[in-house]
Amino acid sequence: MLAIFLASGQSQVAGPQVVGFDKVAHFFAFGSVATGWVRVFPRRYGLWVIFLVSLHGISDEWRQSFTVGRSVEVADWMADTLGATVAVVAYLYWSWYRKILETPLRWPFRKRRVEKPHPSAADSLL
Repeated sequence: MLAIFLASGQSQVAGPQVVGFDKVAHFFAFGSVATGWVRVFPRRYGLWVIFLVSLHGISDEWRQSFTVGRSVEVADWMADTLGATVAVVAYLYWSWYRKILETPLRWPFRKRRVEKPHPSAADSLL
């Protein structure tokens, strides 16, 4: 959310000069925000998460109206809301997606600790 806030205040945002790329960026940025929030709250608040992220999208567009060189676009807000909706639905209803997000990261160079076998009572008598 901080990155979105900071980017909204910039006159120019770096990105490829591809038509419609800003909508894709909005979709994934606000989808990421929604994914973070839906992981925090219980499942029954999924619609609230979509609503709040969409509201954040509206406030983002409103803030851009005060920035020189930026404009307010309803299509950007729609991409924000659609990204939030897809992210929440994917997290709540696709268990494989939720499993990917909930799997802890492991460091590949970290050695696993091998426990020594506990000597049995018969071995300790020898």
